[in-house]
Amino acid sequence: MNRTTLSLIAGATALAAVTGFATLSAPSASGDSTAKAAAQLPVERTSLLCPQPSTSDIAETAYTSFTPVSKGTSDSGKAELRAATEKSADDTDGNKSGKSADKPVVEPKEPGKPATGDRSGAEVPALVGTAEGKFAPGWTVQETTEVAAGAGRGLLGTNCTAPDTEFWFPGASTAADRTDYVHLTNPDDSAAVVDIQLYGKDGTLKSTVGDGITVQPHAGEQILLSTLTDDPQTNLTVHVTVRSGRVGAAVQALDEKLGGDWLAASADPTGSLVLPGIPKDATSVRLVAFAPGDADADLKVRLASPSALITPAGNETLHVKSGMTAAVDLGDVTRGEAGSLILTPTGASVPVVAALRVVRGKGDEQETAFIPATRPVGTRATVAQNSSKSTTLALTAPGGTAEVKVTASAGSEGGTAATKTFTIKGGTTQNVEAPVPSGLKGTYALTVEPVSGGSVYASRMLTGTQEGVSGFTVQTLPDDRGTVAVPQTEQDLSVLLKR
Repeated sequence: MNRTTLSLIAGATALAAVTGFATLSAPSASGDSTAKAAAQLPVERTSLLCPQPSTSDIAETAYTSFTPVSKGTSDSGKAELRAATEKSADDTDGNKSGKSADKPVVEPKEPGKPATGDRSGAEVPALVGTAEGKFAPGWTVQETTEVAAGAGRGLLGTNCTAPDTEFWFPGASTAADRTDYVHLTNPDDSAAVVDIQLYGKDGTLKSTVGDGITVQPHAGEQILLSTLTDDPQTNLTVHVTVRSGRVGAAVQALDEKLGGDWLAASADPTGSLVLPGIPKDATSVRLVAFAPGDADADLKVRLASPSALITPAGNETLHVKSGMTAAVDLGDVTRGEAGSLILTPTGASVPVVAALRVVRGKGDEQETAFIPATRPVGTRATVAQNSSKSTTLALTAPGGTAEVKVTASAGSEGGTAATKTFTIKGGTTQNVEAPVPSGLKGTYALTVEPVSGGSVYASRMLTGTQEGVSGFTVQTLPDDRGTVAVPQTEQDLSVLLKR
């Protein structure tokens, strides 16, 4: 065997090791080199981060984990939700950055069935979750906290989010009656360095203390927004960027009179936005928008009602100056009907981020929630921790009519999954009568899957009562990104002969 042959064998072995999934078939004799379409395969690992729920001693927090059943997954896998300062049992050996593992807050046993956990008081830490194998595709975790009294009292809910490097939060505030915190959670073994920039009605707010914030490994940090500026602002946009590492980020907005909730990040800046699922009994709706680029944005404002697209009288358009936060009060814009806000450019498309602050109730019984602009449902979206009497599912088809399948999972403590299909007329929002598992015990998850037609946006409202005050929280349902495109490859030994 000569040296050239040995080199080819060694090269082929190295190539197979690098590509992993490369097929060992020879190139087609026909010479057809047309690239094959990438296959959509289930993701094999998912990370989620849950912020520290509350600093109130009377807070009661519930966590619910759910993974929809997906085709093409492996038969094995695991998922768990732990304190950010802890390590799983598999990671503790030889690693000094975390505490020894304790019992997970939530540890699901199988896809298709919710798993629950709960914690009480002010000392509950931020949580880090990982899911692998059959538990990874579409994994979702809901964190919901009940606070009976004090600033921010009411029902506070959020979907635990994947770590990332950039977040936009229009709708924050440093006004006297608001106490807003940016919660940062670092899931990794090295420190993350984060910058926080604030934008008000006149542009950038000067601050140096928001630059270079260090978030230690496996730790959470809470940054009080009012400490970053001496200029109180009723409507702010918060921009979180990560210089090194990655974090999960969310804003906790606590109001002295209007309760509070989590403000999730807006969808990435884009020219057209959908903010789905304004409660039909909303007494006050405020739109907050920000244009991060160099150009001003002019937006057409429309409400997708149950019957058609409606232009709110007196608020037909919104002008958003570059680098400045714009806000407009829309009042009781839904007028007793389900609705979603649709923002589209009046002329040239300019990227924008946006969110709604929504208030329900009157007088001393008012409560607040937030609805950020969100991505469409896409292939599939899931939301956990539903109950038969306190869940409202809103579906919006801003363009063409869409057919949508909604599946209620088995209950966390018993019950059989159920499915319904709905047709959502183009340009409308419907509060649908979502299916409920038969024989339900515990809570359940709702999975939304478009079947045909135009794009679909969705949100879920949870309601509850604490000390006689009706609380609520709204979570949007963007695509769960449960699959990833994997290119199909073939081994081509001819590349080893090229110099």
